[in-house]
Amino acid sequence: AGTEAAEQANGAALIAAAIAVAGSSLGAAIAVAYTGAAALATMSERPEMFGRSMVIVGLAEGIAIYGLIIAIILIGQA
Repeated sequence: AGTEAAEQANGAALIAAAIAVAGSSLGAAIAVAYTGAAALATMSERPEMFGRSMVIVGLAEGIAIYGLIIAIILIGQA
C-alpha cells in the first residue's frame, strides 16, 4: 500500500510538471504573438527601436523558461 501511494504521488508530480510546461509555453506563445506584432509595427515606423523591441519580446519568452524551471523542480521531487 505504501509503494502504491508513492507511485501515485510520483504520477501526480509528473502530471503537474507537464501542466506547468504546457501552460507556460501557451502563455509565452500568446505573449510573443502580441509583443512581436507590436514590435514589428514599431520597427516599421522607427527602425532604431529594434533593440528595445527585441528585449520586450525576450521578456515575454521568459515565461516559458519559468515553467520549465518549475517542471524540473517537480520532476526532481518525483
